[in-house]
Amino acid sequence: MNENPLVQLVKQQKAGKAVGIYSACSANKYVIKATLLRGKDDDSCVLIESTSNQCDQNGGYTGMTPMNFKNFVLEIANGIGFNTSKLFLGGDHLGPLTFASKNEDEAMNDADTLIKHYVGAGFTKIHIDTSMKLASDDANTRLSDEIIAARGARLARVAEETYAELLKTNPEAIAPVYIVGSEVPIPGGATSAIDEGVQVTKVEDMKATVAAFKNAFDNEGLSDTWNQVISVVVQPGVEEKDSGCSEYDREKAADLMAAMKNFPNLVYEGHSTDYQTKYKLKQLIEDGVAILKVGPGLTFAMREAIFALAYIEKEVLHHDVAKQSNFIEVLETAMMEENKYWAKHYHGNDAELRIKRKFSFSDRSRYYMPTTNVSATLDTLIANLRETGVPLNLLTQFMPIQYTKVREGIIENDPEALIIDRIINTLDEYLFATNQKELF
Repeated sequence: MNENPLVQLVKQQKAGKAVGIYSACSANKYVIKATLLRGKDDDSCVLIESTSNQCDQNGGYTGMTPMNFKNFVLEIANGIGFNTSKLFLGGDHLGPLTFASKNEDEAMNDADTLIKHYVGAGFTKIHIDTSMKLASDDANTRLSDEIIAARGARLARVAEETYAELLKTNPEAIAPVYIVGSEVPIPGGATSAIDEGVQVTKVEDMKATVAAFKNAFDNEGLSDTWNQVISVVVQPGVEEKDSGCSEYDREKAADLMAAMKNFPNLVYEGHSTDYQTKYKLKQLIEDGVAILKVGPGLTFAMREAIFALAYIEKEVLHHDVAKQSNFIEVLETAMMEENKYWAKHYHGNDAELRIKRKFSFSDRSRYYMPTTNVSATLDTLIANLRETGVPLNLLTQFMPIQYTKVREGIIENDPEALIIDRIINTLDEYLFATNQKELF
């Protein structure tokens, strides 16, 4: 077995070093390119994760299998000269999440196949999530820790068997490490119209989760594999909202953070860390949340940049309305024609929903970016501005940070370069907090 370098996270944290890593959870080409470019500039490692609904054996909503996603990321990495030995791919919420409408036998068989695809493709960070109820589960009874853990251990066994097969064709393949547990609310964001506040995971619940999973691994004959479990997902008290976020409060999380000191081989993983300030992110790392997930925050920054360019385009092509891409309007039309990605998440009257579709921090618009019409319209926007150029007086109005970088010769005055650099603004917050260049 070839040790996974991500175990260094645990070793450095337990040595008292405030070192962690952020995980870019996105299948968007601009986000991935920005992440890799920033990693190259910083000479740091990069962790990119795909969620089970983005990529699965059937293609997910992106149309990509895990192997497709891996090749997609590697193509970008190789294109910019990124050192792929510092690239880690992860699978997020791997389990029966997208098959939960099926009975246990069928749902878990599908989850087995999902795990096989991810591990077989060479993904080395595997978040096993079996916390959701399946169609055959009693809707009125809480899913026990034992059932959740037993299903999770089953998937870990499938992962280990798949890795053993992978070694036969690739003796240098890195062993996967595992993450267990799940955050609240559900993956993808809250769906309730009532903001009930974010509750920090109780210490006893975290301990029960760890104990149940360890016991399940033992029962599955995976006692040695338990040593490859490096993290447990908890809710440290963070979550994005439509127009803000629940900020990390280390006092409220003090007991939870102190409890991790009793687990020498584990660190915490925190989901939904989007929109925390860089100082709050740093506190999370210092307190033991060594893996910081970010997703909507990155595509929100991308959407912000694209909207800024769309506003610039309207000014530049004011005299030629027919040539304008109308990106903002096309995106709105796409979201209205197919509301399945936002209707359960956005609540309010028509005026409030209109604002949320465009500007909500939960960024449900990210699901529409890969669609044919929206993607083609973005291509038109970029082509138009490459033809006309982006005037500096408009750039400073709509993208002042990028304006300064253009003037200083740090980035090109090119639409795609401007989009990528806006995403890098957000990535820099995480690099400030994680010190991940010290990992490898």
